[in-house]
Amino acid sequence: MPRARRSKPRISAHAHDRRARDLPLNAEVAAVEIDDPLALEPGEKIVALRSIRNDPLGRLHSHRHIDEAQYRAGRAFQDDWEKAERGPRAVDPTREYVDGGSAREPITERQRRAVLRLNRLERELGADGIVLVHEVLVLGLTMEQVGQRRGLRGQRWKDYFARRFQECLDRLALIYGFASKSRPQHAPLR
Repeated sequence: MPRARRSKPRISAHAHDRRARDLPLNAEVAAVEIDDPLALEPGEKIVALRSIRNDPLGRLHSHRHIDEAQYRAGRAFQDDWEKAERGPRAVDPTREYVDGGSAREPITERQRRAVLRLNRLERELGADGIVLVHEVLVLGLTMEQVGQRRGLRGQRWKDYFARRFQECLDRLALIYGFASKSRPQHAPLR
């Protein structure tokens, strides 16, 4: 009985492939090319896997539903939201225990600037736009879940929320400076 021949993996000369071969069964990943952190020469690239399982913005970008400017604007919004949010902190067991509460940390300049940008975004996008962007980028909801939260079901509503979200990302890209006004706009909604 003849033995099956094994094919040798092809390795690109331009980018090193350091992707994991054994992924969990429920993994949802997309290949991206990034700067090599271990490179000897500046500008060398590697192919890495980005998890898109709980990342709606990464999923839209990897499936080419949004462009690079919209993607970077969405990440900038997420970054501003994380800076501005003053969530709970983990308990540090190395610090000495003291009865009573600790004094509040003062608001940093980065937090203040992030809040000012978010306030401007709220004025620019409107109440519905900022809620839609928050639900998708911060809460990680899909367009179907966004519609369900509003009691609106069906493909037409999913399409509407997807178009509205893209319009909001276009506006974010303009505000954050990742796009210019000469960029082609989507067809107006009817």
